[in-house]
Amino acid sequence: MIGGLGAQELLLIFLAVLILFGAKRIPEIAQGLGKGIREFKGAIKETQREIKETTDEITRDPDNAEKK
Repeated sequence: MIGGLGAQELLLIFLAVLILFGAKRIPEIAQGLGKGIREFKGAIKETQREIKETTDEITRDPDNAEKK
C-alpha cells in the first residue's frame, strides 16, 4: 500500500495513464517529470545555501548585518 492506495487502485491508475497517453509517450512524460523534480531539488538546495550564508553572516557580525 502506497499512500493509502492498494494494488488495484495503482493498476487502475496505470491503465488509465496508458490509455490516455499511449505507451510511446509515457517515457517522455516520466523523463520530463524527473527533470522537473531535479530542478526543484536544486532550487531548494540553493535557497537553503543562501539562507545559511545569511544566518552565518548575521551570527558573525550582527551590527553590520542590520545596517544592510
